[in-house]
Formats: sequence, C-alpha cells, structure tokens
Amino acid sequence: MPDPAPVRPWAVLQHVAHEGPGLIADELVRAGQTVVVVRLDHDDPLPEADALSGLVVMGGPMGVHDDDRHPWLRRERALVAATAEAGTPVLGVCLGAQQLAMALGGEVTTGAVPEIGLGRVELTGPGRLDPVTGPEYGGLSATTIPCVHWHHDTFTLPGGAVHLAASHLFPLQAFRWGDRAYGLQFHVEVDRALAVAWEPFLPAGVTLDPSRLAEVEAVGQRLIRRFVQCALAPLPTARHDRAGR
Repeated sequence: MPDPAPVRPWAVLQHVAHEGPGLIADELVRAGQTVVVVRLDHDDPLPEADALSGLVVMGGPMGVHDDDRHPWLRRERALVAATAEAGTPVLGVCLGAQQLAMALGGEVTTGAVPEIGLGRVELTGPGRLDPVTGPEYGGLSATTIPCVHWHHDTFTLPGGAVHLAASHLFPLQAFRWGDRAYGLQFHVEVDRALAVAWEPFLPAGVTLDPSRLAEVEAVGQRLIRRFVQCALAPLPTARHDRAGR
C-alpha cells in the first residue's frame, strides 16, 4: 500500500505574542483542520504555498512598509500572493488584510486618525450577499458586524476585489478577492482570553467592555465558522488569476 498523502496544514502567520489567532484557530480545529502557528517575530521559516490547505495572516503593530525593520514582510507578501493566486483559502486580519491587499496590487496608506476600540462595520450591498459576511449565509442578525478596531493604516482595493464592509472613519473595512481570499481590516477573532492579552497594549482610555465583547465574540465565531465552511467547500472554478476572476 502506498503511504497516505501528508496532511496539509493551515498556517497562521503571527507577528507579535499578544495577537494570536483566537477564535480563528478554534474554528479551524473544530472543522478537523491541522493548524500550525508560524511566529515571524521568532524568525520561524515561512511555509511553501503548495504545502498549505489555507493561510491566515494576523495583525501586528508594524506596517506593511516597515521592510527595513521587519524583512519578513516582503517574503510574507510573496507567500500571500502565491497562496491566493493558487485558489487556496486566505484570511488576512488587520495587518494581514493590508498585506493581502498590497500583495494583490492594492496600495496601503495611513489614515487621517486611528480607529481603536469596540465598534461596528456596515456591510455594503455585495457584503450583504457574500457567502461569508452576508446575514443570510453567516447567521448574522443584522447588516452590521460588531468588532474590535485597532488600526491606523488603510488600503485600496486590489483589481477585481469585492468591497464588503465600511465604517465611518475607514470606508474600506473588508474585501473578497476571487472566491476564497478575504481581507478584514477589523478584528472578529477576539475572545475573552485574547482581549485580556491585549489590555496592556491598548492606548490609555481604550477598554474592551466584557458585555460588549461578548457580542463581538458570538458574531465573530459565526462569521469565522462560515469562512471555514466556504474555505473547505469545493471551488466553483479551478483557479483564479490576479484579477480575481
């Protein structure tokens, strides 16, 4: 008998100790997936795109243009681009969304003011119909998503991307490229344990109220679960080119 094919894991790219995958890892494990956390801040080597079942790129205090201080940023973008273009699922959160946008041809700039703390994003028309963010699919009860914001940078949409969500301060909060690459500027992965880890790093005066955080966690869990379900479903088309078709 031939040896069974090796299990291809999901790689989670983590950039600082306190910004782990939270609910994202929980839902992947719940779906029977193998999850490997790659600590770029510990100089872990990046995996090859063709060795992955999926890729998750987390947030961090650095920016996409900080290549001099963090040379792995450029290598990470190359992996993100190769993974997305292969049709393999990608989820980018905050810095990860900016990396995904830039890897696919978008531009990343600094916004007028930071957006930090508990808040909401409003789904666009396409976002309301999207198989991950749309209320009909994701089990969400409204056209707004409660979330945690912690960013100052923003991005332009890559060519062919679909705009999914906006906030008053930052109109580009989420996008989809192709069928299975999603960028979320906001955070839906935050559970209570992750919130506690974040507390020492939040700006003065910013708190994550546990009663409001409970709603973020409940909705985030449903949204992430839907992303995982879509990621594991057969592709409607074989592959996607850089235009996201």
